[in-house]
Amino acid sequence: MAQEAPAARVVLRPLATPLPLGFLALALATTVFSAVQLGWVEPDQGRIAAITALAATVPLQLLASVMGFLTRDPVAATGMGVLSGTWAVAGFTTYSLAPGTTSSGLGVLLVVAGIAMLVPAAAAVGSKVMPALVMTVAATRFATTGVYEMTGSADWEAVAGWVGILLAAVAFYTALALELEGAQESTVLPVGRRGPGRSAMDGEGPLEPADLAEEAGVRPQL
Repeated sequence: MAQEAPAARVVLRPLATPLPLGFLALALATTVFSAVQLGWVEPDQGRIAAITALAATVPLQLLASVMGFLTRDPVAATGMGVLSGTWAVAGFTTYSLAPGTTSSGLGVLLVVAGIAMLVPAAAAVGSKVMPALVMTVAATRFATTGVYEMTGSADWEAVAGWVGILLAAVAFYTALALELEGAQESTVLPVGRRGPGRSAMDGEGPLEPADLAEEAGVRPQL
């Protein structure tokens, strides 16, 4: 008599989405940096912006990135990880430089980080439009700030500042929409869910054993 293969069990722990935390942390940093770039506060307040990024945004987004991996959400994990690392470098560099000083090296990093943010944005657009939009605007924010850092142009500084304000508004809205959705377990404000994102909220498409076998963390190799 053939012996049956031992059964495998996968235990999943319910976890909240980390995106609202990450997006609110993003709004904090981009707003204070924009305030300096647009001349709403004195240039020497750039160090306050740097401290905001280092003490608030970086740890909160790093936590959101870790939670993204734990919830098996590659968009949240990758996007928040890139944001956290980029704000850390921007914060340290801004704090160490004299007020009003630009850095070509930081500019190069920001442009590359902007390109990198398009990766999670592209992955998110097929399921959740608003998170994809946040990451796309974040990519634009980094790229325009990077050009300013490399050129020292006042025009590019103003463009980067206003893109930063737009990013804060989009991030605030998306965080609120996802937070309300999680608290009330239904869509209150549109987040542009479609395809897999809509099916997940509707409770459709239950996971089959064959599907679980292909999940990262379950399959033998990543």
